[in-house]
Amino acid sequence: MPINVETEIKGNCGKSSEDWMSKKWRPMMGWSYMATCVTDFVIFPVLWSILQTFQGGQVTSQWNPITLQGAGLYHLAMGAVLGVAAWSRGQEKMTVLQNSQSINTNRPTSRSTLPDTDMDDADNLNRRR
Repeated sequence: MPINVETEIKGNCGKSSEDWMSKKWRPMMGWSYMATCVTDFVIFPVLWSILQTFQGGQVTSQWNPITLQGAGLYHLAMGAVLGVAAWSRGQEKMTVLQNSQSINTNRPTSRSTLPDTDMDDADNLNRRR
């Protein structure tokens, strides 16, 4: 059975003990950063040029990206937030995986469920010949 962090968090009656915002804030931060970059670097420059063309007949100035004001601190901050979020999510998954493996190693296993590596190696050797 695949290990899923959400199954570890579930409480009684199979309902998750966390609310939607607690579980989905990392992807929401990524999507909002992507939307901000697309609008500031793609949509707004095109609209700025179209607006200038309709107003004066020619484009006289370039779009100055809002997120690059202040030496691009917005992008540094979002990079830090998303980087730490990805790292912490990885740590959470590794902890859950280690906990589930320690639980599985304490259970007795039957001989029939363990793979016989010697026979597998012999079968592979015979197939190669």
